[in-house]
Amino acid sequence: MIDNKSIDKKPLVAFANKERDRFETALRQFVDIPTVSADESRLPDIRRCAELAASTIRDFGGEADVLETDGNPIVHGRFNSGNNLPTVTVYNHLDVQPASRETEPWTSDPFVFTKQGDRYLGRGTTDDKGPALTALFGIRAAREAGVNANMHLLWELEEEIGSPSFDGAMKKYGKQLATDSVLVSDTIWVSRKRPACPAALRGLQGFELILETAATDQHSGVTGGAARNPIGELMKLVSEMYDATTGKVKIKGFYDDVEQPSRKELADFRASGFTVKDFKKDHGFKSIRTEDADDVMKRIWAMPTFEVHGLVGGYTGPGIKTIIPPRATAKISCRLVPNQDPKKLMKLVREFVKQRNPDVKVVAEASMLPYKAPTTGPLADAVRSSMKFAFGREPVFVREGGSIGAIVSMEKVLKVPVLFLGLSLPEHGYHAPNENYDWQQASGGMVAFAKYFDEIANL
Repeated sequence: MIDNKSIDKKPLVAFANKERDRFETALRQFVDIPTVSADESRLPDIRRCAELAASTIRDFGGEADVLETDGNPIVHGRFNSGNNLPTVTVYNHLDVQPASRETEPWTSDPFVFTKQGDRYLGRGTTDDKGPALTALFGIRAAREAGVNANMHLLWELEEEIGSPSFDGAMKKYGKQLATDSVLVSDTIWVSRKRPACPAALRGLQGFELILETAATDQHSGVTGGAARNPIGELMKLVSEMYDATTGKVKIKGFYDDVEQPSRKELADFRASGFTVKDFKKDHGFKSIRTEDADDVMKRIWAMPTFEVHGLVGGYTGPGIKTIIPPRATAKISCRLVPNQDPKKLMKLVREFVKQRNPDVKVVAEASMLPYKAPTTGPLADAVRSSMKFAFGREPVFVREGGSIGAIVSMEKVLKVPVLFLGLSLPEHGYHAPNENYDWQQASGGMVAFAKYFDEIANL
């Protein structure tokens, strides 16, 4: 394993402490811009954040371009030291999930940066503006320490809506974005006690089931018994597709291509610090499908899923309105694991629905391929070494249940390995009310990034 001693930890820790005020000021500027990519009315804010990002990189002594795409722009920052030196690109995203203090239990305005001791509250603090700025400060620390490497940043602004324009942007700007490797900082540790890096991400395939049986609401007393009920029929169809109690999917062929975790992966899962008690506490669960820790970890990291996100149709106001609705929609997605193909899944879904209820229309939605990262070799060793250097413990490689659409595009177009160095914690509240980040992870992350760049420079 690499154990390069060319830079010392003490000056890097001193750098982080010296730069704390500047980091918090920068994070405040970014969090105070509501970059909700799902809301078209926020497009001016998206643009404003892209310009802020580019100017911030320039203020740090780097070059920066705002690159136009078919959707939201991307920001490319560069801190180059020489033509024949290794180049590493750190990927983050600056768009965020929607948030509302009126409908969610936020204790502060989600789009106003709020500092509480060592904790920073606000939408985007941990997902993913805080880690993005941590990487930028890590670059500054590495440069002050004399690290000779080309350190680039790639910040996108539509990850939260599936990165629909990112693949096209990679193809359009591929030569300009050329790099030797990519490091992604948009993932979550299992526990603060032990650093964790994903060895794989699940993919995603969303779809809607739509059934229309009439033109308007009809009186249930006049037509009930003869009229078809689209809500009831979709409930029946969904229950035939999966067992809601166990989560097992009943669509033929659904599990055929699933890659089971290896013994080594399972050993790393167990060493990650995961506990069912903390999992339930971090996510506010009153109960879950199983209390067996091994089973839970496999379910959330290494197995595909079938989730019903919403059932739309009929009357939802106070009391009961005795009508039969004319139309209903079920909103569903499946998380997919390595070797599973979203296109194949949609074919299986369409065939199943056609056999069970041919009147139901199937509409494919967002799609992302699963990804498997390297866990051996010099780059993976560099991740291990830098995380241990910064946080005192070598990370475990686990799988992560979420999806990042940009990763497959970067691997495919740039033709380079993509690895992970995430900093967020379960208690930081990804996508949740009171999302937060903290100085311990930020300062440790600056040290980890600086060490990683040093490792790459000395490969």
